[in-house]
Parts: sequence; C-alpha cells; structure tokens
Amino acid sequence: MPSSMEIRSSNPVLNQKFWSNLVGQERMTFEGCMRKIGFLLSLAIVSALLSAVVCLNALSNETGGMVLYGLMSLGFIGGFTVALIVMIKRPQNPVGLMSLYAILEGVAIGAFSLFFELTAYSGIAMQAVFGTMAITAVMYGMYASRIIRPTPAFNKIVGGLVISILALYLISFFLQLLTPYDVPFLHTAGPYGIALTAFILVVASLTLISDFGFIESGVRYGAPKNMEWYAAFGILMSVLWIYIETVRLLGKLSAYRD
Repeated sequence: MPSSMEIRSSNPVLNQKFWSNLVGQERMTFEGCMRKIGFLLSLAIVSALLSAVVCLNALSNETGGMVLYGLMSLGFIGGFTVALIVMIKRPQNPVGLMSLYAILEGVAIGAFSLFFELTAYSGIAMQAVFGTMAITAVMYGMYASRIIRPTPAFNKIVGGLVISILALYLISFFLQLLTPYDVPFLHTAGPYGIALTAFILVVASLTLISDFGFIESGVRYGAPKNMEWYAAFGILMSVLWIYIETVRLLGKLSAYRD
C-alpha cells in the first residue's frame, strides 16, 4: 500500500482516509488513468451535447424554460448527490457511480451552457471550452516544470478553499430556494462579483495541481488499479468546475461591459 504521507489531494473525494478501503493486486498506471479520464470526459461531453439539443428543441414551445431549468437542476443536484455517495461509500468498483456522475454533470452543463448562450452572448460556450483547455494545459505545464508543487501545505490550503467555496454555493442555493436573499457578489456582475468569480476560478484551476500530483504519486508508489478511476474522477470534477466558472466569468464580464 502506498504511503499515505505521499499520496494526497485537495479534492474532498480523494482524501487519504479512503486508502485503507482500497485493495487489489494490479497497480495503477499513467496510461490507465488517461484512458479512464478520456472515458468519463467523453460521457460528460456527449450527454452535454444531447442535453443542449433537447433544451434547444424544447425552447420552441411553452415548456422550453421548464425543460432547461429542470435538466440543469437534475444534473447538478444529481451529480452532487452521486459525488457524495462516492466520497462516503468509497466503492471498490466505482465505474458505475462515476459514469453516472459524468452523465448527470454533462446534462447540467449542456443546459447551463445553452442558458448562457441565450442570455449572455452567442459563442460563450466555445470560448469557455478553449479557456478550460488553456487553463488545464497551463496548470500541467506549471506542475511538470515544478513551478507549483502539491505539497501537504498546498493541498491543505486548496482543500480548505474548495470546501469553503462549496459551502458558499450551498448557502446560496438554500437562500435562493427559501428566501429572497442571496450571498453578496456571488452572482452579480459588478467589480466585486467578477473578482469573486475570478478567485473561485483560480482555486478550481489549482485543484488540478493536486490531481496531477495524486496521479504521479499513485503510479510511483504502486497504488491499486481501481485508483485510476478515482484519479480520473478527480480530474473530471476539476475540469468541469473550471469550465463552469469560466462561463460564469465570461458572462459577468459581458454584462459588466454592457
């Protein structure tokens, strides 16, 4: 079993408590991680495209808005629930749950992207895709060149920020659901709102550093084969979060200029 002092991540799903529950004879490989990352990302992309098409077709009648918001809510809430199950249960064979997460998040992101295409400006989704790819490449370059390293202190700080931001979004969700109030600046397009979203995007980007370190350490220390799925899951969560925050930032910048 790999050293718990060596393999850690800022991703709440990838904390070191789950190591004691994971066993296996085959070992984690970089190539295996890449295949599983590609599989989960493909599921998310295909479901996002299908979701966007369904929403776009539904917008031609009176139920269009309900379908769009319904798919967005179903995807985000369902995906969050599945992620919690993965975090709590730590299944030995997580492919089913992780595939379901990818599909649900894809459904949500398809509707989410179409919403911003219609309310912000046409082309925002494609700009966010290229922005996400650029951020991912930059983060990998910084990791590979050792400019930023996922030290225990780094992971602890980033992990704390991730949990704080998650709590902020949950508070915002329940405030909007139960009251006429919301978290200040989280959804506004003023300078402070833009700065807050930019900060959240930076934190989301930094989680990739921890994910890359998790993969490298897992391969080096011979982690069990099923850890490839957990590594892929961590990358998927980070990439989707970066995309969402990039769309939100571009949308706020557009609204502020207008």
